Amino acid sequence: MTGETGTDGGQVTILGIVNLTEDSFSDGGRYLDPAAAIDHALRLVEEGADVIDLGAASSHPEARTVSGEEEIRRLAPVLGDLVERGICVSVDSWRTPVQRFALTQGAAYLNDIRGFADPSFYRELAESDARLIAMHSIARSERATRQTTDAQAVFDGILAFFDERVGALAGAGIDRTRVVLDPGMGLFLGADPAPSIMVLRRLGELCARYGCDVLVSVSRKSFVGRLAGGRAAESVGWRDAATLGAELFAVERGATFIRTHEPRLLRDAVAVHAALRET
Repeated sequence: MTGETGTDGGQVTILGIVNLTEDSFSDGGRYLDPAAAIDHALRLVEEGADVIDLGAASSHPEARTVSGEEEIRRLAPVLGDLVERGICVSVDSWRTPVQRFALTQGAAYLNDIRGFADPSFYRELAESDARLIAMHSIARSERATRQTTDAQAVFDGILAFFDERVGALAGAGIDRTRVVLDPGMGLFLGADPAPSIMVLRRLGELCARYGCDVLVSVSRKSFVGRLAGGRAAESVGWRDAATLGAELFAVERGATFIRTHEPRLLRDAVAVHAALRET
């Protein structure tokens, strides 16, 4: 939440997730209808989201492939309505044509799971005012995978990826203050929780190394369920408390952007945590 004091004394911006999809792991199909998506986005803003993150194609390993044309078809009525209302919107897509469409419609953020892998688009990005959320994943693709990975190797790969990508974006004239780094979480880092745990513990290194804001997206992911155990390990619907624990830890370690399904919980928890630290 822009203007709220985070647990580290800084600012926390909350991105509320709205999936315009039929098969997202948490709420696929619930907001495929534009009216339902808009109503949900307005609720998330009321509950504390600073930015609405619209995604029109799922990225979990078993997701159905969606064309760029279909992404735009799903995005158009929702993005247009929210921007017209003055709501800050992020568009979650790795496709250049979809990103270009989002810029023409007033999106304030582009959120790219492949970390802006198309250098032919960099000039247009440099000429825009949008902030760029560059995400890392071990697969370097539009899908998460179920790979067994080594935590240290994953962290080293994150540094190598951002060394190259942040440098390339800066070389194209894109100021680092516009770039937000997302190291990836959950299956984007590996099938086991260990890489995600290591990255969360070492977020401060990313902040210091690149001088960029860092975003964390752990909301309802399977690894937080596994850490919590019990019903949270088995059911997405039981992971909000586990999610909140990981989100607060991420803020303490330097994350200034959190992407979440339940902004109200995070907003209230950050406010209370900050108040207690000040007394």
